[in-house]
Amino acid sequence: MKAPRDEIGNALIALKKKGYPIVAIDSDLASSTRTDQFQAVYPDAFFEMGIAEGSAMSFATGQALEGNIPFYVNFAMFVTGTAWTQLRQACYAKANIKLVGSHPGMDDGPDGASHHALEDLALTRVLPGLTILTPADAEEVEAAFEQAVNIPGPVYIRVAREPMPVRDKSTVPRVTDIAAVEDSGNDFAILYEGTVLEQASAGYVQLCAQGKRGKLIHVAMLKPFNRQRFLQLIANCPQIATIENHTIIGGLGGQVAEVLAEEGLTTRLIRLGTQDTFTESGNSRQLKEKYGISATALFEALR
Repeated sequence: MKAPRDEIGNALIALKKKGYPIVAIDSDLASSTRTDQFQAVYPDAFFEMGIAEGSAMSFATGQALEGNIPFYVNFAMFVTGTAWTQLRQACYAKANIKLVGSHPGMDDGPDGASHHALEDLALTRVLPGLTILTPADAEEVEAAFEQAVNIPGPVYIRVAREPMPVRDKSTVPRVTDIAAVEDSGNDFAILYEGTVLEQASAGYVQLCAQGKRGKLIHVAMLKPFNRQRFLQLIANCPQIATIENHTIIGGLGGQVAEVLAEEGLTTRLIRLGTQDTFTESGNSRQLKEKYGISATALFEALR
């Protein structure tokens, strides 16, 4: 079990060593987001902006316009929500900024609803020209960051706080777009964003243990959404479940619902996530169970 957020600093250091003009921007959370690791090695390329998210986003845009590749790293709630107006302006300018949202969804459990980023995918999906990456385990963070620096324009990368298993990639390598990491048949399809790899995988295993055969699909790039590949993967599946550490409105579940409706498909869709509600303080794993973001909820929905 490894926490993906623990690789944020190492990933930034690796990019800097490769010659990318990286600068890291923080809002008084460097120890929590692990950007302090980058600061220790490259202090002149690290900028502490304090708890002033709008100013930090504007500063990142300025750095991009000057030719650097800024990574503004913050809790997902603040990097997308608090600074949304400035982010929108950055997207309008097609600024080459890279945003990293750690502690997404209910990962920051004890801090409660004010810190639970259950809307970040919805907030970023609506912005023109913004790419959204959702890497899964800790081994995928560095490669996702390098993928981001090679995408022109704004990119949002969602990185889990909670430790999770590292997926065996000997058969299916890291997903850069959308792909089935497990494929045993067409009884069902589970689609997940990276931060719920553990819950999605466990639900898949439980269903297979009961004789079901289906697909486990990682949506590693939520936007732009690869509609053609998605339709190929689910072509013969009578039922689909999406699971996300996010509200079911506007995120992965919303994206899939839109495509199914536009294509006129009658495939049954179950969306697992929070249901138009604010959450509460508590252990993040227990909260996910309570709000139906769990292997048990997947099993009950698709069995």
